[in-house]
Amino acid sequence: MAERENGFGEFFAGLIVGGMIGAALGLLLAPQSGPQTRAQIRNAGLELKERVNETIAEAQEKAEAITADARRRAEEILAEARQRAEEIIAEARKRAEEIQDSLPPIIKSE
Repeated sequence: MAERENGFGEFFAGLIVGGMIGAALGLLLAPQSGPQTRAQIRNAGLELKERVNETIAEAQEKAEAITADARRRAEEILAEARQRAEEIIAEARKRAEEIQDSLPPIIKSE
């Protein structure tokens, strides 16, 4: 799933950049005056800046969500590991007591 999300982000970024390059080339090759062309290029640049900022904000939100999910999963795994360790320790103590109880009185340490 991570590969799919990364591929989507790369595709989206390529789509935006490609679209802006195409728009800029179209403006440069269009038969119009210099000031009009410069104004259109400036507007296209402002649009690109806005789209990039939106994409960055979306990427940050996704990164925060992924980080929160990873942290939650790590906490769950840690809690399960602690519980399992406590169960193992309890079982070991129980078996040690059973072994000690089964030893003859001479060998028991008191």
